[in-house]
Amino acid sequence: MKIFRKALIVMSCLYGTAAAHAETLTIAAVNNHDLVRMQQLSKVFEEQHSDIKLEWVLLEENTLRQRLTTDIATQGAQFDVVSIGAYEASLWGARGWLTPIENLPADYDVQDLFPSVREGLSVNQTLYALPFYAESSITYYRKDLVEQAGLQMPEHPTWEELAQLAAKLHQPDKGQYGICLRGKAGWGENMGIITTMANSFGARWFNEGWQPEFTGPEWTKAINFYVDTMKKYGPPGVSSNGFNENLALFSTGKCAIWVDASVAGSSVTDSTQSSVVNSVGFAASPKQVTTKGSSWLWAWSLAIPASSQHKQAALDFITWASSKQYIQLVAEKDGVAKVPPGTRKSTYNEAYLKAAPFAKVTLAMMEQADPAHPTLKPVPYRGIQYVLIPEFQSLGTQVGTLFSGALTGQMSAQQALQAAQNVANREMKRAGYPK
Repeated sequence: MKIFRKALIVMSCLYGTAAAHAETLTIAAVNNHDLVRMQQLSKVFEEQHSDIKLEWVLLEENTLRQRLTTDIATQGAQFDVVSIGAYEASLWGARGWLTPIENLPADYDVQDLFPSVREGLSVNQTLYALPFYAESSITYYRKDLVEQAGLQMPEHPTWEELAQLAAKLHQPDKGQYGICLRGKAGWGENMGIITTMANSFGARWFNEGWQPEFTGPEWTKAINFYVDTMKKYGPPGVSSNGFNENLALFSTGKCAIWVDASVAGSSVTDSTQSSVVNSVGFAASPKQVTTKGSSWLWAWSLAIPASSQHKQAALDFITWASSKQYIQLVAEKDGVAKVPPGTRKSTYNEAYLKAAPFAKVTLAMMEQADPAHPTLKPVPYRGIQYVLIPEFQSLGTQVGTLFSGALTGQMSAQQALQAAQNVANREMKRAGYPK
């Protein structure tokens, strides 16, 4: 018995020593379904890495961006892993705020990543983030409602065609709204859908001399269309609705048409999350006078702040979370249709295309999206639903607030456009453009 007790004491001491030396990674992530799933499945990572403990901070998209921008810029070192997009990866990587991603294991297979996604997360061919999932924008619609009304959804609809369909499917007395679009202010919220809409109308944020064009005919047509359509056929409180709110509306049968991120496909076809599983249709992101810039390209990705004190452990985690092995884990636990989409060529195999009815249109929209040529007319910037300059985070949110105000009646669409022109002129002059 004495020998047994001594053995227990030794084991206890060893365990206590290991626990005392365990590294704790603090992870800041957006609170959407796929990132929440990653948090739940990360217990598998912790089982495989007993010397690493994970702490999670899940935040709404706008709040996350504010917290991360402040922490990264000030080297606050609050977080060891952050979920960011191509916008931040490029700008923050170039400024030295992120840790270069190097020495990945061979079985990670970097070449399996879609080139457009990989390039969007790189600076001078060096990766600064690993893609967790990538997306474009697509059109979701209720097949049953369209058929009952004797209508047809075009495979490649225009915005005007969607508005015509929305007018006929709008039945607010039954809690059914013609169309749901983002109205919540934010460069990554309402400006994501508004900018792709404006692109499709032939608009651009800036001309080749970095002069804003909000008072031009293309932006005027786009914003008047957006405001009029949402006021006539949108749900109440649209100015408060972002991705998560519209996903909830569509999944509970309250939206006939919804244009948003393709990643929502796995949610609206999941019977545990959606009541309209058997009646969801998928079409291309709407065009108007052009398809250039009419569908966005985004990748929620995992990066390591340069200020992190646990870089190797952080690299181990983000490698695991964006690997083929993680994709296989999701397929085994939750089904093939739930795997993180848009990042790897190998994901789009026969089994996935069969299980995920949204996969083909998602892939087509991602292949169409070209951040280097995002508009009908030439522009001096990269980026489709955003402008890849440091000033855009503030500028995009200011403009988004103005357009959200037009939805609530605080100002007219024309007043919002003029105010956006004034704000953009002021901010660009202050920043010293053209450079």
